Amino acid sequence: MLRYGVVPVVEPRVVSPGFNARVYAVVRQVPEGFVTTYGQVAALLGSPRVARHVGFALAALGRTDEPVPWHRVINSQGRISHGDERRARQQRRLLEREGVRFDARERIDLRRFLYSYPDYVMPPPPPEAEPNGRRARRGR
Repeated sequence: MLRYGVVPVVEPRVVSPGFNARVYAVVRQVPEGFVTTYGQVAALLGSPRVARHVGFALAALGRTDEPVPWHRVINSQGRISHGDERRARQQRRLLEREGVRFDARERIDLRRFLYSYPDYVMPPPPPEAEPNGRRARRGR
């Protein structure tokens, strides 16, 4: 349980085994020509506080993984937020190819291009884990 002031905040553990797969499932729902934000993905998974972990999950994508449109995830200001200049140029090229437009300040108009996830259903949480990291067995 987290505490801010005197009011306790109860939040389930979001970054747990299977987190990356849940991030990828959410990002795969963003159609061509739209974007989402790291914070929006985190909020859909149950905690807007883990936006940075969404970025970590996308950075961990490998060449052998099922395709994930990583380039459709931007920051909450409508900007590409890669420190790697080559990767940032690639992301911009991919977005522009899909019809996403940038303004003179290098921003995307989120009122126009932000995907709203109209039919979103939160992925189920992973099976409970025991303290030693093994999955708990049910029905025994």
